[in-house]
Amino acid sequence: MKLQKNNFTENFIIKNYFKKLNFDKKGTFNFNNDAAYLNLKNKKYKFTVTSDTISENIDFFKNDNPKSIAQKITTVNLSDLFAMGAKPHSYSLNLCLPSYVNYKWLKDFSEHLKKIQIKFNFYLLGGDLSKSNNLIISSTFFGYIDKKIDVFQNKFNINDEIFVSGNIGESKIGLEILKKNIFVNNKLSKYFIKKYLYPSPCKLGSMIAKLSSSMKDISDGLIGDLNKMLNDRLGAIIYLNKIPLSLNTKKIIQNGNIKLEQLLNAGDDYCLIIISNQKNRSKIEKIARQNRIKISCIGKIISKKGIYFDSQININNIKEYDHFS
Repeated sequence: MKLQKNNFTENFIIKNYFKKLNFDKKGTFNFNNDAAYLNLKNKKYKFTVTSDTISENIDFFKNDNPKSIAQKITTVNLSDLFAMGAKPHSYSLNLCLPSYVNYKWLKDFSEHLKKIQIKFNFYLLGGDLSKSNNLIISSTFFGYIDKKIDVFQNKFNINDEIFVSGNIGESKIGLEILKKNIFVNNKLSKYFIKKYLYPSPCKLGSMIAKLSSSMKDISDGLIGDLNKMLNDRLGAIIYLNKIPLSLNTKKIIQNGNIKLEQLLNAGDDYCLIIISNQKNRSKIEKIARQNRIKISCIGKIISKKGIYFDSQININNIKEYDHFS
């Protein structure tokens, strides 16, 4: 059922699909005000803020499941917060809705948002609705972190170790399967497409903030994001056989469907790059193990500028991911 001028109003959408997401928090005014307020009673914490936008035909396809779109707009923001060592508190949401959005779309989208909010313990402050030719969603997330902790992207020393959470390249493979550039059996296809449609943020960052020199989420590719962290100040040596790959990804590479070089700068992995002093390694690995989060030490910081591999792989063949290319 398409949007109808007479019975599909802004108030109707808010009342039926989004009021349930404010969790009756006082500062939201139950969405009856044009603004909301945040109140952190605990003076030990400070706010962190991040904002992202996802667009139809750029970050998702028109016919993607609305649950997947809800997953993506929350993951891109939660991932940034966790990379700051913060925990989520609340968020605002702006929706530019095209005419094909219907009741079922809004129900599935809002229900999945609620599921994610419950899982990570945050709520919706408010936002805005408008019409558009294409679906565009923007969101601002607020998190909190101990006032004594600051996590920078490029504050580290020579010989600090480089860790990566999760597995890289799976979202890229899923996208290539959807674009029919890779052909695999049905079981593998479902596995990788799910990784593309439903990326998941890594909450480990908020648990190891005190142990980390620097952190960044992998949204633009492992090598590209690591290069941003190095900031032309120091360099890194990467142990190629330590790059975290799932068994399914190894099958794809072995079958010649894709090369490892293509996965080293694939966007939208949302794993974390963590740089830390060697003395913290056992503590970080213990916390990750206790929370069933995969983490791999893939290299270390060196004085020579640039990124180098302990193999013959050619860094010049690895194209850096760019949202505008």
